[in-house]
Amino acid sequence: MKKLISIFTLLCVVVAVAAETYNVRHFGAKGDGVHLDSKAINAAIDTAVANGGGTVLLPAGTYLSGSIRLKSNIELHLEAGAVLLATQDKAAYDESEPFDFPEYQDGGHTYFHNSLIWAEGQENVSITGRGMIDGKGLTKKDTEKSGQVQGGSIGTGDKAIALKQCRNILIRDITIYRGGHFAIIVTGCERGHIDNVTIDTNRDGIDIDCCKYLSVTNCKVNTPSDDAIVLKSSYALKRAVATEHILINNCLVTGYKLGTFLDGSYQPEIVNWVCGRIKLGTESNGGYKNINISNCNFMYSSGLALEEVDQGRMENIVVSNLSMVHVHHYPIYITTGCRNRGPKEVTDISYGGDIMISNVVAQDCDSLASIIITGMKDEPLRNITLQNISIEYRGGGEAALRDKAYREQGTNYPEPRWAGPTPAYGLFARHVDGLRARDVHFSTLRPDYRHRVILENVGRADLQNITGPVEKGAKALVQR
Repeated sequence: MKKLISIFTLLCVVVAVAAETYNVRHFGAKGDGVHLDSKAINAAIDTAVANGGGTVLLPAGTYLSGSIRLKSNIELHLEAGAVLLATQDKAAYDESEPFDFPEYQDGGHTYFHNSLIWAEGQENVSITGRGMIDGKGLTKKDTEKSGQVQGGSIGTGDKAIALKQCRNILIRDITIYRGGHFAIIVTGCERGHIDNVTIDTNRDGIDIDCCKYLSVTNCKVNTPSDDAIVLKSSYALKRAVATEHILINNCLVTGYKLGTFLDGSYQPEIVNWVCGRIKLGTESNGGYKNINISNCNFMYSSGLALEEVDQGRMENIVVSNLSMVHVHHYPIYITTGCRNRGPKEVTDISYGGDIMISNVVAQDCDSLASIIITGMKDEPLRNITLQNISIEYRGGGEAALRDKAYREQGTNYPEPRWAGPTPAYGLFARHVDGLRARDVHFSTLRPDYRHRVILENVGRADLQNITGPVEKGAKALVQR
């Protein structure tokens, strides 16, 4: 009798568990890569929601799909061997939602419903599993090219995953290939975790905008044509909202040719304006507060960029334990500016302060730019600390660059490539109040005839144990 009761109890548990899982094939999905399956997937989601939530399962197979509407208390689970393939049929994607407000941000930050997977105003949403999202049919630009509009606000799918104003989100274990304008964009979300995600995509990898209490951990992001992991604080919510309390830990960012990270051939992309990198900016209306970036590797990538140019406040930023190899353009870049891409009535001045960067090793760095730390004349960066940093540059800078008048950031787009070579090969700092550098070591693979360190309008500078070659005619430290 006891044995029968135990068996009956076990069966009840099994039935209960099974009742919470909704296999999309039971709702008509074919998984053959030919028939459009998004209708069946959405039906499974709606049924799960009607029953209080649960797991919507995509078993092994290829699911051709347009827009999938993720809802509260739903886990969309891609089983190993499952591929969610973005269709090239534009009609299969939801239309962009209206946005009755000036668009101070790019279309990719403004519209969300025209995505492969999207959710707005939902809670407890998850996308998990060892399967793949292949954004083959997604567009990746806001511009018009060759007479064909791509991406932005026109209703075609242009993002793989877009979550807006959601709470308690989880994205874990999945792989994204060809993610469109953004492989993952989360905007105005609170409390969430992106973990163990692999991305090999044609524009941005992970964008976190106007969010708080989010973590990005153990992710591998290959972005040969744009940024890998980016924090932003745009006007997408029709007001300035800070991105704050964000943790980025144990991540790898790379700039290999599209697809070669996933196929294992690892072919470096030809350097363009940017590739790879971890960045704060450029959209920065609400600013960034209490950000921690640690234990990350950069490979064939641009370096670390912290940019506040749209009247927000960038403060309490801690960066530690970075390893970089084959670095494009610059290893570390900290700047404020007055691009001021926002409402004209906002009169705030961009601010950056209380930033600490420590334990960084970078090899084979581009000779274009040194470490760059630049504030504004009337609003300097404040309390910047560099500690225990070792950087190897390729060298080759000419003596004529020593007296170059390096461009003020001002209203310019904050990208060192457009400013050209720095007059110092190791560290260039301007408009800073409180610069502390300890145990910073530079080396060059070829002689570099620029000055090692240049400080312009830098107050309260405290530099100790700064080492590196100084070629004939150059100086170890120039203060202006």
